[in-house]
Amino acid sequence: MKRKILIMGLPGTGKTTLASLLATRLNAVHFNADEVRANVNKDLGFSEEDRIEQARRMGWLCDKVATTGAFVIADFVCPTEETRAAFFAGGPGLLVFVDRITEGRFEDTNHMFVKPTAFDVRVTADGTPEYWAGQLVDLVHVSH
Repeated sequence: MKRKILIMGLPGTGKTTLASLLATRLNAVHFNADEVRANVNKDLGFSEEDRIEQARRMGWLCDKVATTGAFVIADFVCPTEETRAAFFAGGPGLLVFVDRITEGRFEDTNHMFVKPTAFDVRVTADGTPEYWAGQLVDLVHVSH
């Protein structure tokens, strides 16, 4: 049973909007990477190593919540295979790739961003965030 959900993609794709809608529908805990970085992970910058550590910490937080039986959603860029591996190191989950734009607003992120080759759901520009939240709710409930 996958209770941990990563919603990832370039900045500006609508990850947080989708995560917020989904969290409401699933009564899930939602961790936004910008908020976690500002309040918990202030020691981390945006180097590749720090991004991997941010992903590891976000994954750990999500794993702890998931052990309670709750759904938990993390939304953040998670730009490389290494960051995604660090996020899922503690256990499996659902990977949602929000693929609605070709370039984000941060050039350094655009340069390092590698589209995932494996994901559970690819969110495209076709459909509203409400539509995609509904699709994800259906997917999560079918897998239980």
